[in-house]
Amino acid sequence: MDSQKVDMFLISNNKFFESYHLMEIKDLLLKADDSKFTNVQIQQYKDPTTVLIVSLLAGTFGIDRFMIGDTGLGIAKLLTCGGLGIWTIIDWFLIMGATKSKNFEKLVTSLSY
Repeated sequence: MDSQKVDMFLISNNKFFESYHLMEIKDLLLKADDSKFTNVQIQQYKDPTTVLIVSLLAGTFGIDRFMIGDTGLGIAKLLTCGGLGIWTIIDWFLIMGATKSKNFEKLVTSLSY
């Protein structure tokens, strides 16, 4: 894949991924075919800041976990009222990292098809 395309993708989408994943993403994209680049570009990555705001406002109901695709954890959080509030507070610190990890998993999955 073209190095300029990869660099433009990383510049425009770096907020969706952890900084330590960026070099790995660059290597994966450089090794991938041009046909797979379209799959990577059309993916809808979740914005970690938006998920954090949802977590602050409605994290007790597990909506933040549902947003990033953790349905099981979302149901558990909903049924326990956010672990009686403790889980909700912990998620305020962890949800952005979890969102970025889910985005990375989505990117790797889109490259494998």
